[in-house]
Amino acid sequence: MQIFLAVGLVGWLSFENGQSSVNNLANKLQNEVSKRIIQKLNYYLKTPIQVNEVNLNLIQSGVFNFQDLNDIRQLFWKQMKVYPYLSYFNLGTVDGLFLGVGREDDGTLYLELMKPKDNGYYKRYALDHQGDPTTLLTTEKYPYREDEWYSNAVQVGKPIWTDIYEWDDRPEVISIASSYPIYNQQNQLVGVLGIDLILTQISNFLKKLYISPSSKIFIIERDGLIVASSSSEKPYLELNGESKRLSAFQSRDPLIRASSQYLIQRFNHLSKIHKKQALNFKLDGEKTFLWVTPWQEQLGLNWLIVIAIPESDFMGEINANTQRTILLCLIALVVATTMGILMARWITEPILRLNRASQKITTGDLDQNVQATRIIELAELSQSFNQMANQIQGYFETLEQKVLERTAELVAANAKIVALNQRLKADNCRMSGELYLFGQMQQLILPKAQELALIQGLEIAVYMEPAYEVGGDYYDILYTNGVVTIGIGDVTGHGLESGILMVMTQAAVRTLKEIPESDPVKFLNILNRAIYRNVERMNSDKNMTLAILNYQNGHLSITGQHEEILVVRQEGKVERINTINLGLPIGLDEDISEFIHPTWVELKTGDIIVLYTDGITEARNLEKSQYGLERLCKVVSKNWHKQAEEIKETVISDVRTFMGNQKQFDDITLLILKQR
Repeated sequence: MQIFLAVGLVGWLSFENGQSSVNNLANKLQNEVSKRIIQKLNYYLKTPIQVNEVNLNLIQSGVFNFQDLNDIRQLFWKQMKVYPYLSYFNLGTVDGLFLGVGREDDGTLYLELMKPKDNGYYKRYALDHQGDPTTLLTTEKYPYREDEWYSNAVQVGKPIWTDIYEWDDRPEVISIASSYPIYNQQNQLVGVLGIDLILTQISNFLKKLYISPSSKIFIIERDGLIVASSSSEKPYLELNGESKRLSAFQSRDPLIRASSQYLIQRFNHLSKIHKKQALNFKLDGEKTFLWVTPWQEQLGLNWLIVIAIPESDFMGEINANTQRTILLCLIALVVATTMGILMARWITEPILRLNRASQKITTGDLDQNVQATRIIELAELSQSFNQMANQIQGYFETLEQKVLERTAELVAANAKIVALNQRLKADNCRMSGELYLFGQMQQLILPKAQELALIQGLEIAVYMEPAYEVGGDYYDILYTNGVVTIGIGDVTGHGLESGILMVMTQAAVRTLKEIPESDPVKFLNILNRAIYRNVERMNSDKNMTLAILNYQNGHLSITGQHEEILVVRQEGKVERINTINLGLPIGLDEDISEFIHPTWVELKTGDIIVLYTDGITEARNLEKSQYGLERLCKVVSKNWHKQAEEIKETVISDVRTFMGNQKQFDDITLLILKQR
């Protein structure tokens, strides 16, 4: 019975293993093909965006302007030569200028040009081998401002992809356009750049991907319209003399149509598919493997890549192997059963002798000796059994002494562990006391509310909370001879060394203010040199970012490298000042004077300066997401009209709400300065 069950199980497992191998092979094959398709889509659809960004930068930097149409035409012509799969480059302006370079079916290029005085009619010219216009081909009216590539980009105000569309003269060709709006320095719309990409070439790529004889690959939008497919059917339907894009649910290919219908039945809507799916379904009673991969692009394209493979493409050889396996299993069953019966009788008697001897040992009779047999394995087992019986007798005689020795060793080890634990507790208490004391010293030198109240020109609100006993954040506000000096910085790391560096910085700033030193470059360089030499004496690798702001009668100078400084103007408009080029981290090098470049800001009534450390922008929630600078800008922009203290409370409350129950991992420092 055991042999019969074993052989039957082997046969069944062999069949199941074949099925599992088919599933694994199909999944791996579909996954690899999906990766190749994604790589190709990223390559095709990234190029128009990159080219548009290059052209936009050239126009905005003044390299090209709308008065020099020859340069723009030459640029478009050269780019069409470099990227043969891009079908059309165009530029339209708000004042009626339109310039486009396109590609004919035979690969020749042409120019379409409309000037403001042409009343909406463009002229099409043939282009020679140097990109210069030659023969006038036609003149047509073209309201380009109504086309999606122009109107949608203007409406959204940012780079977009248009909807997929068919060519009027060639409905078998479908395209999509990448559009970029152009704004001048006053943030006024100047025009729109557009590049058309032929999607039919993606279908040509899919047709070259061979998976199996009957497999199908297709890419669809979330509404089911086909973007590309490996099928030879046309990508459109003709209804009442008009062409219409083909939907996967209306496909004449039964595998594409059935796969799409199954996805709708499974997910109710294609928009609910958010991750890779390895599925299977029945088509005419036959199993079909289905692999679905979502693909998204940075400007909003959201497609599905679907790969369908009938199981029959894999199962022909596996079914033949299954039949051979069943026959071999039956033969093995007969032979193994006959041999097993004969050998069992030969083996049984020596095993029974071993069994009887082991039972006597369990009763305490350790003097046992099993006779050897002609079966080599059982003879070795008998010899091992006899040795084991002798060893057990010896172990019983020495076991008690070994237990006493081991117990004494454990007692001595336990005493050492207790002593070490007591020393560790004492060291922890001492270090906690030192850190707490230094943290209190730091708090003592921070500016007090009565000092801030004496400053006439600014309304000031401050907040600082360290993540540990001694934090690495620094801020100070000093008011001397009508000048308000604000310092904010962040020391690398936490602990005692970070706190000492913060106190040294505060003392150095105070000393330089009392000298007084009014040159911002000398001020920051002298401060850095003092800190650098102290850090060197401490044999420490600490340094800190530090920004120094000097305010007097609405004028603000800024030096030093720290986080971005936010200036909130009327109606909540936020200006961001990048301090990366205003200095160098303090304590990193002895002389940083050549890196210090002050900048100045004029403040009007109601304007706000926001200073912060990365404990705010890099605060995380339980999902590991960061609070971010953009969210901080939105909060202060929305509440710019409030008092400084109210703005501070609103920001801190928003940060705490964002973090939820997440632990605070870094110091949080925030300064709100509002021009009275």
